[in-house]
Amino acid sequence: MKNNRILLNELITINGVNSYLVNIFLILIGTFILAISAKVQVPFWPVPMTMQTFVVFLIGMTYSVRLSFLTLLTYLAEGAFGLPVFAAGGGLAYLVGPTAGYLYGMLVAAIVISFFAGKGFGVSYIKTTLTLLLGSIIIFSFGIFYLGSLIGFEKAFQAGLIPFIPSEIFKIALAVSIIPTVYNYIRLK
Repeated sequence: MKNNRILLNELITINGVNSYLVNIFLILIGTFILAISAKVQVPFWPVPMTMQTFVVFLIGMTYSVRLSFLTLLTYLAEGAFGLPVFAAGGGLAYLVGPTAGYLYGMLVAAIVISFFAGKGFGVSYIKTTLTLLLGSIIIFSFGIFYLGSLIGFEKAFQAGLIPFIPSEIFKIALAVSIIPTVYNYIRLK
């Protein structure tokens, strides 16, 4: 797993350290930051937002496909084992409850975002925007589909998508302002 980091390879040069230890460290840091981002509620209109999908965007753009997958899988496993990593706690109930689709969507989105980042889509502002928009669509598609199977698709659309569009646009814009800027700064060095 030596060449499984994308932007991180450019930012951090670690010589003499076992790559498996580095990857385990990155996975644990990723899950820690995800857990914190799930707990932080930022006042926003029309509903408060967490920064969880923003962190998924960053993980997807900075980690490889494999490392992104393992990070999100570890995050879900931590929650399944009862660690309070999700917005309101932890436990198996979260992986089958109303928000489960969003959690699984984050896993798939991180993989897709990492795939495109590995193809160079993190360098351009437009390509980064399209990649993160696709990631967001994946997260909300999984979430709406699963929530809709529980409460009906019209209610799921009204409660599980519409109120979150403004905050999702904000998180995409924030990530787009960071990722290509860092890539382009590194390329100029």
